[in-house]
Amino acid sequence: MNEYDEPLFTALFERRPELSACRSSLQAAFRALLTCFRGGNKLLICGNGGSAADSEHIVGELMKGFRCRRPVPEDRTAALRRLYGAEGEQIAGSLQGALPAISLVSQVSLSTAVANDVSADMVFAQQVFGYGRRGDALLAISTSGNAANVIGAVMVARALEMKTIALTGRTGRLREITEIALSVPGEETAGIQELHMAVYHALCAALEAALFPV
Repeated sequence: MNEYDEPLFTALFERRPELSACRSSLQAAFRALLTCFRGGNKLLICGNGGSAADSEHIVGELMKGFRCRRPVPEDRTAALRRLYGAEGEQIAGSLQGALPAISLVSQVSLSTAVANDVSADMVFAQQVFGYGRRGDALLAISTSGNAANVIGAVMVARALEMKTIALTGRTGRLREITEIALSVPGEETAGIQELHMAVYHALCAALEAALFPV
Protein backbone atom coordinates (compact mmCIF):
# COMPACT_ATOMS: atom_id res chain seq x y z
CA MET A 1 0.00 0.00 0.00
CA ASN A 2 0.95 3.65 -0.36
CA GLU A 3 0.32 6.42 2.17
CA TYR A 4 -1.96 8.16 -0.34
CA ASP A 5 -4.25 5.24 -1.13
CA GLU A 6 -4.71 3.92 2.41
CA PRO A 7 -7.43 6.31 3.70
CA LEU A 8 -9.19 6.56 0.34
CA PHE A 9 -9.42 2.81 -0.16
CA THR A 10 -10.34 2.23 3.47
CA ALA A 11 -13.21 4.69 3.05
CA LEU A 12 -14.29 2.85 -0.12
CA PHE A 13 -14.44 -0.50 1.66
CA GLU A 14 -16.36 1.03 4.55
CA ARG A 15 -18.97 2.41 2.14
CA ARG A 16 -19.00 -0.66 -0.06
CA PRO A 17 -17.94 -3.67 2.05
CA GLU A 18 -18.77 -6.01 -0.85
CA LEU A 19 -15.73 -4.58 -2.64
CA SER A 20 -13.31 -5.77 0.04
CA ALA A 21 -12.52 -8.81 -2.11
CA CYS A 22 -11.00 -6.39 -4.65
CA ARG A 23 -8.53 -4.93 -2.15
CA SER A 24 -5.37 -6.56 -3.53
CA SER A 25 -6.26 -5.97 -7.18
CA LEU A 26 -7.16 -2.33 -6.47
CA GLN A 27 -3.82 -1.82 -4.76
CA ALA A 28 -2.07 -3.46 -7.71
CA ALA A 29 -3.94 -1.24 -10.20
CA PHE A 30 -3.00 1.85 -8.18
CA ARG A 31 0.68 0.91 -8.13
CA ALA A 32 0.70 0.10 -11.85
CA LEU A 33 -0.92 3.40 -12.82
CA LEU A 34 1.29 5.36 -10.45
CA THR A 35 4.33 3.85 -12.17
CA CYS A 36 2.80 4.58 -15.59
CA PHE A 37 2.17 8.26 -14.90
CA ARG A 38 5.41 8.84 -13.01
CA GLY A 39 7.24 7.39 -15.99
CA GLY A 40 5.71 9.98 -18.31
CA ASN A 41 3.40 7.44 -19.92
CA LYS A 42 -0.33 7.51 -20.64
CA LEU A 43 -3.49 5.53 -19.97
CA LEU A 44 -5.82 4.28 -22.71
CA ILE A 45 -9.38 3.31 -21.73
CA CYS A 46 -12.11 1.44 -23.61
CA GLY A 47 -15.53 -0.12 -23.12
CA ASN A 48 -18.98 -0.40 -24.71
CA GLY A 49 -22.31 1.16 -23.77
CA GLY A 50 -22.30 2.15 -20.11
CA SER A 51 -18.65 1.16 -19.97
CA ALA A 52 -17.97 3.62 -22.82
CA ALA A 53 -19.54 6.33 -20.64
CA ASP A 54 -17.30 5.20 -17.77
CA SER A 55 -14.28 5.51 -20.07
CA GLU A 56 -15.16 9.14 -20.74
CA HIS A 57 -15.89 9.74 -17.05
CA ILE A 58 -12.49 8.44 -15.95
CA VAL A 59 -10.68 10.63 -18.47
CA GLY A 60 -12.55 13.62 -17.06
CA GLU A 61 -11.32 12.85 -13.54
CA LEU A 62 -7.70 12.30 -14.61
CA MET A 63 -7.13 15.10 -17.10
CA LYS A 64 -8.05 17.94 -14.73
CA GLY A 65 -8.58 18.52 -11.03
CA PHE A 66 -10.88 15.95 -9.43
CA ARG A 67 -10.89 16.50 -5.67
CA CYS A 68 -8.14 19.10 -5.41
CA ARG A 69 -6.57 21.99 -7.29
CA ARG A 70 -3.63 21.00 -9.47
CA PRO A 71 -1.42 24.03 -10.16
CA VAL A 72 0.96 23.63 -13.08
CA PRO A 73 4.73 23.42 -12.41
CA GLU A 74 6.55 26.72 -12.12
CA ASP A 75 8.74 25.99 -15.14
CA ARG A 76 5.63 25.73 -17.34
CA THR A 77 4.27 28.96 -15.92
CA ALA A 78 7.62 30.63 -16.55
CA ALA A 79 7.69 29.41 -20.16
CA LEU A 80 4.21 30.81 -20.85
CA ARG A 81 5.12 34.07 -19.12
CA ARG A 82 8.34 34.37 -21.11
CA LEU A 83 6.58 33.77 -24.44
CA TYR A 84 3.34 35.68 -23.87
CA GLY A 85 3.80 37.94 -20.86
CA ALA A 86 0.78 38.64 -18.69
CA GLU A 87 -1.52 36.75 -21.05
CA GLY A 88 0.67 33.66 -20.75
CA GLU A 89 0.70 33.95 -16.97
CA GLN A 90 -3.09 34.18 -16.95
CA ILE A 91 -3.33 31.02 -19.07
CA ALA A 92 -0.91 29.22 -16.76
CA GLY A 93 -3.05 30.23 -13.80
CA SER A 94 -6.08 28.60 -15.41
CA LEU A 95 -4.36 25.38 -16.45
CA GLN A 96 -4.48 22.30 -14.23
CA GLY A 97 -2.07 19.43 -13.87
CA ALA A 98 -3.15 16.48 -16.02
CA LEU A 99 -2.69 12.73 -15.92
CA PRO A 100 -2.61 11.81 -19.64
CA ALA A 101 -5.55 9.57 -20.46
CA ILE A 102 -7.35 8.87 -23.75
CA SER A 103 -10.81 7.39 -24.11
CA LEU A 104 -10.81 5.15 -27.18
CA VAL A 105 -14.59 5.45 -27.52
CA SER A 106 -14.35 9.11 -28.59
CA GLN A 107 -12.82 8.64 -32.03
CA VAL A 108 -16.07 8.43 -34.01
CA SER A 109 -14.71 8.78 -37.54
CA LEU A 110 -11.87 6.34 -36.92
CA SER A 111 -14.05 3.82 -35.08
CA THR A 112 -16.73 3.79 -37.76
CA ALA A 113 -14.11 3.50 -40.50
CA VAL A 114 -12.53 0.49 -38.78
CA ALA A 115 -15.95 -1.08 -38.13
CA ASN A 116 -17.02 -0.57 -41.74
CA ASP A 117 -13.76 -1.43 -43.50
CA VAL A 118 -12.40 -4.14 -41.23
CA SER A 119 -14.49 -5.31 -38.26
CA ALA A 120 -16.28 -3.81 -35.28
CA ASP A 121 -14.21 -6.15 -33.12
CA MET A 122 -11.09 -4.20 -34.14
CA VAL A 123 -12.14 -0.64 -33.25
CA PHE A 124 -10.19 -0.55 -29.97
CA ALA A 125 -7.35 -2.86 -31.00
CA GLN A 126 -6.45 -0.59 -33.91
CA GLN A 127 -6.28 2.44 -31.64
CA VAL A 128 -4.17 0.63 -29.05
CA PHE A 129 -1.79 -0.34 -31.84
CA GLY A 130 -1.58 3.27 -33.01
CA TYR A 131 -1.42 5.06 -29.66
CA GLY A 132 0.14 2.49 -27.36
CA ARG A 133 3.77 2.39 -26.36
CA ARG A 134 5.75 0.25 -23.96
CA GLY A 135 5.13 1.54 -20.44
CA ASP A 136 1.64 2.84 -21.21
CA ALA A 137 -1.40 1.22 -19.58
CA LEU A 138 -4.77 0.03 -20.86
CA LEU A 139 -7.88 0.02 -18.67
CA ALA A 140 -10.33 -2.38 -20.32
CA ILE A 141 -13.92 -2.17 -19.05
CA SER A 142 -16.58 -4.83 -19.64
CA THR A 143 -19.35 -5.87 -17.27
CA SER A 144 -19.66 -9.27 -18.98
CA GLY A 145 -15.94 -9.73 -19.37
CA ASN A 146 -16.51 -11.07 -22.87
CA ALA A 147 -16.68 -8.00 -25.13
CA ALA A 148 -14.71 -9.05 -28.22
CA ASN A 149 -13.48 -5.57 -29.10
CA VAL A 150 -12.23 -5.00 -25.54
CA ILE A 151 -10.51 -8.39 -25.46
CA GLY A 152 -8.80 -7.61 -28.78
CA ALA A 153 -7.51 -4.33 -27.33
CA VAL A 154 -5.99 -6.19 -24.37
CA MET A 155 -4.27 -8.67 -26.65
CA VAL A 156 -2.63 -5.89 -28.65
CA ALA A 157 -1.69 -3.99 -25.48
CA ARG A 158 0.09 -6.99 -24.03
CA ALA A 159 1.97 -7.53 -27.29
CA LEU A 160 3.12 -3.90 -27.04
CA GLU A 161 4.29 -4.50 -23.45
CA MET A 162 1.70 -2.17 -21.96
CA LYS A 163 0.27 -2.79 -18.49
CA THR A 164 -3.26 -4.21 -18.76
CA ILE A 165 -5.97 -3.69 -16.15
CA ALA A 166 -9.55 -4.99 -16.34
CA LEU A 167 -12.61 -3.51 -14.68
CA THR A 168 -15.21 -6.25 -14.91
CA GLY A 169 -17.58 -8.59 -13.06
CA ARG A 170 -17.26 -12.07 -11.62
CA THR A 171 -16.94 -13.93 -14.90
CA GLY A 172 -15.65 -13.64 -18.43
CA ARG A 173 -12.46 -14.05 -20.42
CA LEU A 174 -11.22 -10.55 -19.67
CA ARG A 175 -10.29 -11.63 -16.15
CA GLU A 176 -8.03 -14.33 -17.58
CA ILE A 177 -6.05 -12.27 -20.09
CA THR A 178 -5.34 -9.04 -18.18
CA GLU A 179 -2.48 -8.74 -15.74
CA ILE A 180 -4.64 -7.04 -13.09
CA ALA A 181 -8.35 -7.86 -12.88
CA LEU A 182 -10.65 -5.67 -10.78
CA SER A 183 -13.54 -8.12 -10.65
CA VAL A 184 -16.43 -6.65 -8.70
CA PRO A 185 -19.17 -8.85 -7.25
CA GLY A 186 -22.52 -8.83 -9.00
CA GLU A 187 -24.40 -10.60 -11.72
CA GLU A 188 -26.55 -7.81 -13.15
CA THR A 189 -25.14 -5.15 -15.46
CA ALA A 190 -26.45 -2.05 -13.68
CA GLY A 191 -25.24 -3.27 -10.29
CA ILE A 192 -21.79 -4.04 -11.67
CA GLN A 193 -21.61 -0.57 -13.23
CA GLU A 194 -22.48 1.08 -9.91
CA LEU A 195 -19.61 -0.76 -8.25
CA HIS A 196 -17.30 0.12 -11.13
CA MET A 197 -17.95 3.81 -10.52
CA ALA A 198 -17.11 3.48 -6.84
CA VAL A 199 -13.87 1.69 -7.71
CA TYR A 200 -12.64 4.10 -10.34
CA HIS A 201 -13.54 7.16 -8.30
CA ALA A 202 -11.40 5.83 -5.44
CA LEU A 203 -8.60 4.96 -7.86
CA CYS A 204 -8.64 8.38 -9.51
CA ALA A 205 -8.69 10.11 -6.12
CA ALA A 206 -5.75 8.04 -4.87
CA LEU A 207 -3.70 8.79 -7.99
CA GLU A 208 -4.44 12.49 -7.69
CA ALA A 209 -3.41 12.53 -4.03
CA ALA A 210 -0.16 10.77 -4.84
CA LEU A 211 0.81 12.79 -7.90
CA PHE A 212 -0.51 16.21 -6.87
CA PRO A 213 0.15 16.40 -3.12
CA VAL A 214 -1.31 19.50 -1.50
